[in-house]
Amino acid sequence: MKTLVDIDEGLLKEAMTLAEAPTKKETIRQALRELIRARQRQTLKAMVGTGIVAMTLPELRCARRRHTVR
Repeated sequence: MKTLVDIDEGLLKEAMTLAEAPTKKETIRQALRELIRARQRQTLKAMVGTGIVAMTLPELRCARRRHTVR
């Protein structure tokens, strides 16, 4: 999908350097993935102790390994 977005050039250059990404497109892709993962982690952390997630830490780690293998 093509989208026209005005992005701060300095931020983009810094992100490209940190991500070691060869293109702007790859930099943005990596940034979006990282944002999603970070927010998902925050959501899971907020659920700890609520009873919503009834898994132990070792069970969560095992589930994560199964998820990343795919």
